Amino acid sequence: MLLALTQWLAQDIRAFSVFGYITLRAVLAALTALALGLIFGPALIRKLTEMKIGQAVRSDGPQTHLTKTGTPTMGGLLILFTTVVSSVLWCHSSNPQVWIVMATMLFMGAVGFADDWLKLRHRNSAGLKEWQKLALQGAWVVAAFLAIEAVPGTRAVARQLMVPFFKAPVVADLTIPGALIFMFLVLVGTTNAVNLTDGLDGLAAGCMGTVSAAYLALAYVAGNVVMAGYLQVPAVSGAHELAVFCGCLLGSVLGFLWWNAYPAKVFMGDTGSLALGGTIAMVAILIKQELTLLIVGLVFAGEAGSVLIQRGACKWHRWRTGEGLPPARRPFRMTPIHHHFEIISKERARAEGRSPDAAENSVVIRFWIVSIVCALLGLATLKLR
Repeated sequence: MLLALTQWLAQDIRAFSVFGYITLRAVLAALTALALGLIFGPALIRKLTEMKIGQAVRSDGPQTHLTKTGTPTMGGLLILFTTVVSSVLWCHSSNPQVWIVMATMLFMGAVGFADDWLKLRHRNSAGLKEWQKLALQGAWVVAAFLAIEAVPGTRAVARQLMVPFFKAPVVADLTIPGALIFMFLVLVGTTNAVNLTDGLDGLAAGCMGTVSAAYLALAYVAGNVVMAGYLQVPAVSGAHELAVFCGCLLGSVLGFLWWNAYPAKVFMGDTGSLALGGTIAMVAILIKQELTLLIVGLVFAGEAGSVLIQRGACKWHRWRTGEGLPPARRPFRMTPIHHHFEIISKERARAEGRSPDAAENSVVIRFWIVSIVCALLGLATLKLR
């Protein structure tokens, strides 16, 4: 909307032509989303509190988290609102990639909203069943794949398998079944990995800010034919607008983080975490940087991996012995892995005579540092080919 206005004004006032630059629009999109988050955040928190939409804390989680019961949740609505409004203002409305990513965000947000609503209705931490989430996410994979195949700019590279550090596609054509399976693993895996990461105040939002910034740069390169050719990465027509969208996403999560930082005034809930995971996964799919997400989003991958390892160890032990695996023999004290480090950090603080209250925040900040380092390493793969 604002982009169209500036383009119209640029016909008579040349200075307005600067708004056509991707970098400027990405920055303005981020600032717009951030401002919207800061402005509308308090109103949303008050409304959620009035409606008694509070968090139901898992009973098997850290006992110190029980004090968070009742904290407003579904704050992901703020992320959805600010991202969509900012993208409508600053992205080209004719770009199909932006609409695919936005539709993915809204669909995954709707799945998360249904999950959050069921948790509130039943007053516990159990929402949609795992198979229900997977079925809905799988259905969207098929719909998104058909949309990608229909867009000339993405159809040319949609079935390629790109691997970091390799100049050419490792597999030139995965075929339709192979591409669908790969896309399912990327989209569903990332979506649920971000969901698992959302367990400490500010953790998922802070890490998503770092990942969004990295994919802003990656999308910019993919959309620039000269830079993509020089760095020998897939050039995707229209991908430059995804850089602007990533700017919207970055500003949105920063605006949400303002209210979600420790001690959190609001939680994003599955409404936000599933939407964020699906969004960044779809951006990675469209610019053919799916496996780079394992590097840039290593925190998310580690969170999901810890849950798989813990579950696998428990099921293996039960299959062999018919009994549950004793806590002392489990790979982690608690999963996702941020709880493992939280418990250790609190025990260490008590042993040293310090207050354990800051342990959660220290774990979050250290995870942020790891996320920043991983984002830089992910960007380094552009040159190491």
